[in-house]
Amino acid sequence: MANLPSSARVVIVGGGIVGCSVAYHLAKRGVTDVVLLERKQLTSGTTWHAAGLVGQLRATNNLTRLAQYTTNLFATLEQETGQATGFQQRGSVSIAPNEERFEELKRGASTARVFGLEVNIITPQDVKDLVPLARVDDLVGGVHLPNDGVVNPIDVTQALAKGARSAGVKIFENVKVERILTKDGRATGVQTEFGTITADAVVNAAGMWARELGDQVGATVPLHAAEHFYIVTEGVEGISPSMPVLRDPEGCGYFKEDAGKLLVGWFEPVAKPWGMKGISEEFSFTSLPEDFEHIAPLVENATHRMPILAETGIRLFFNGPESFTPDDRYLLGEQPEVKGLFVAAGFNSIGIQSSGGAGKVLADWIVDGRPPMDLWDVDVRRVMPFQRNRSYLHDRTVESLGLLYAMHWPFRQPETARGVRRSPFHDRLAARGACFGEVAGWERTNWFAPEGKKAEYEYTYGRQNWFEYSAAEHRATREGVTMFDQSSFGKFMLEGPDAERIINQVSANDMSVANGKIVYTQWLNERGGIEADLTVLRVASDKYLVVTAAATQVRDYMWLKDHIGENDRAVLTDVSSGHAVLSIMGPKSRDLLQSSRGTICPTRHSRSARRKRSTSVMHACVRTASPSSVNSVGSSTSRRSSPRVCST
Repeated sequence: MANLPSSARVVIVGGGIVGCSVAYHLAKRGVTDVVLLERKQLTSGTTWHAAGLVGQLRATNNLTRLAQYTTNLFATLEQETGQATGFQQRGSVSIAPNEERFEELKRGASTARVFGLEVNIITPQDVKDLVPLARVDDLVGGVHLPNDGVVNPIDVTQALAKGARSAGVKIFENVKVERILTKDGRATGVQTEFGTITADAVVNAAGMWARELGDQVGATVPLHAAEHFYIVTEGVEGISPSMPVLRDPEGCGYFKEDAGKLLVGWFEPVAKPWGMKGISEEFSFTSLPEDFEHIAPLVENATHRMPILAETGIRLFFNGPESFTPDDRYLLGEQPEVKGLFVAAGFNSIGIQSSGGAGKVLADWIVDGRPPMDLWDVDVRRVMPFQRNRSYLHDRTVESLGLLYAMHWPFRQPETARGVRRSPFHDRLAARGACFGEVAGWERTNWFAPEGKKAEYEYTYGRQNWFEYSAAEHRATREGVTMFDQSSFGKFMLEGPDAERIINQVSANDMSVANGKIVYTQWLNERGGIEADLTVLRVASDKYLVVTAAATQVRDYMWLKDHIGENDRAVLTDVSSGHAVLSIMGPKSRDLLQSSRGTICPTRHSRSARRKRSTSVMHACVRTASPSSVNSVGSSTSRRSSPRVCST
């Protein structure tokens, strides 16, 4: 391609709605030396077949703010660019056929009000008034968000592209990026089938192809495609063009008016991962084979909710792939493994409603060198290297698609792809009735079931089935002594003559302490903001052990590593999986450890030996302890000399 430039400040890989949004917002920030490359045509991967729902309420305040920004952007984009977008604020209605689902919706409504959204809790008759075609006799209530909307995904993408082009951004279709180029751990450009483009920054917005593109340079982009189904009916007499989007999460479906027809889509509880053998080079505006048998039970649910479906023909049965991540949150930000490589992918069927906000904050991140707000929910630095494993991603995707409409129970734990990371004490914890949760792939004990009870969650919005067990565990720790397995915590070893200066540079507290002393501290950025909250043990004059939360292992490791200068005499090593951690807690801890019958750190060991051992048996947050500890360890009637392993 003769007019392909040889360099640019930013190269964006992927011409879906998110890639075009990043280009548009970079231009808004004054960065116009931008090249966007699309392997086929704009929107040809996933964007073109999206349902075009524009909801605003998300799980956190910051993500809701991003969704609100998207709505406001879509409301003005057509006027700005002259390109139609099809945006309409029809509102949305979510319904509940039982009290537990209604409780969830009402809690969501309360959250929406806190976030500044207009929301109404409504009766079944209100639902009927808003959506006359819906069956409501079995409902207990619903929630109405008047400012939610719909948009035409192809048109709004073209509007973003037009806005970017008008500012000077160059967009090329039918140019495949073969690989991202790197040097010394930094992205330097891309290799295309037509030549090389060097760049200061590269954005991986390649959708279903993003994982493969990241894999080539060692970047972790854990996403997997899954089949997503919807139907479009023949024309429906009497359907209102302003009908709110109806969401029936109990029936796993949503309903949208579409040019006088009805579009019905689903998020089934057991999904079908797709693309395990790779994606065809010819994939473009491509649909997948029909599988009516797979979706038949949900069609029945939809017909129950919208009886008119029983007498209306189906014009289109559509099946197309969309990308899902292990935790149903998209991937955004600079890759920790490759500096200058940014990712915006894995949007879990909310790419349209997330595109404006995601594009804006990523553009700000690229220009300013830091995220403009707390983006921890979607920050790519939350993911772990093991999540690149294809078998893990395949198995988790079976579950993650359906979680969009599943009950969002408090304390709910993933059911698929479990057991990835276990401490050396896992089997002994399980034998004592541990009920495990998952954090960063680790199986961690959340509570213990007493003898005769199942170590399983019974999900509810009321008092939890483990409440009394956990209370006993906490009482044992407050009044007696318990042992905690904390092996899952992230652990880094900073070593070298400059270790003290480096750790002091990032820490709020003074790290120039005596060997063997632990310091609780925050790590700060140049603006005085907090980047991490952790503990640091000075092992030796030139060695520090950092202990942090499992969920922030990658993020905190990279923060410290990035502050080791090229000429600094220090090396940082992640030793998380190399050290088990046991902690003794409670007012009777000293009695236990000094007991001649104690099995941990007996007094006959020398002080130096005890100090060496202590570096791998302490730190971090206390969670819970075994209810069996109340009698065997924590109470004054205990006859045992050593505690049971209780918690992680």
